[in-house]
Parts: sequence; C-alpha cells; structure tokens
Amino acid sequence: MRRIICLTVMNRPGVLNRVTNLFSKRNYNIESISVGHSELEGMSRITCVIHVEDEKASEQITKQLNKQIDVIKVTDITDQSIVARELALIKVQSTPQTRNELYSLIEPFRASVIDVSKESMVIQITGESEKIEAFIELISPYGIKELARTGTTAFSRGTQRSAPQKQVSIL
Repeated sequence: MRRIICLTVMNRPGVLNRVTNLFSKRNYNIESISVGHSELEGMSRITCVIHVEDEKASEQITKQLNKQIDVIKVTDITDQSIVARELALIKVQSTPQTRNELYSLIEPFRASVIDVSKESMVIQITGESEKIEAFIELISPYGIKELARTGTTAFSRGTQRSAPQKQVSIL
C-alpha cells in the first residue's frame, strides 16, 4: 500500500537522519523523499512516499514519527485531495536527424529543452509521477544517457494552512 506522508520538522542537523532511520528500523522502504524549507521560519517540510503492508502499519509509523522531538506535525495525505508534483531532468541522445522527432514528443507533455549539444539534449519535465513515467517510456528508445528525479512533493488542496500540533521553542 502506497502512502504519502508529510512532516513539518524543525530545521536542525540530524532531523532527516532520525526520520529515515525510523523507517529503516521498521523495514519500510522509502520510494521517494523530498525536503525543503517551509513557509514557517526555522521549519522544513518533508514529503515521504512509502510502502506499508496495511492501514495499521501506516498508523503505527505516523505515531512513531509524532514521537520524534524535532517533528512538529505528521499528516498522511494519501486519501485527501492533494497537489503533487515531481521534477525530472533527462539527458537523451539526439542527433540533428532525431531532434524534430524528440521536439514533437516533448510538446504534448509540456516539457522543455534546457540544454542542447551535438549528441544530446537535456529535457526538464514536471508533473505527477505517472506523467513522468509515461514520458520516460516514450523517449527511452532514443537512448537515455542520464536521469535525475526529485521525488514527490505534495500537500493538501485548499486555502487553509493547518497550524503545527506541538508548541516548540526554537533555540
């Protein structure tokens, strides 16, 4: 069962390590993890996509994450209406003869070419994971030289921002 868990954490050294160790100790594989500053000063947002056996395991991992000192809020947003995006940079082989074909594949996906050389081009694409997977499958016959993906970043739809659950002073 695939779950998307968002955490608001204190922006301190070692927090990411403690969070990922918690998943590792319980033998949960992290499919993707994305970390960055949040709208709150001194706080970061972590978005994890994990696989768990069942709903009970998901509840257990959420409880364990909430026990971490530097974790302010944990939200499993899997069953909510969400906005989710991923970024991929793809270096694909291209010759002057294949460039027009590649451009015709890039346009419907709203991807963009960010670098071109004699033998390759770098394509940037953003969107949901399924869109990126479909694009990669479509251009793979041309020869992918390099591929880098950010992992999923997501949060709930709507205009209200939920307040942190724990009150923590920043030292």
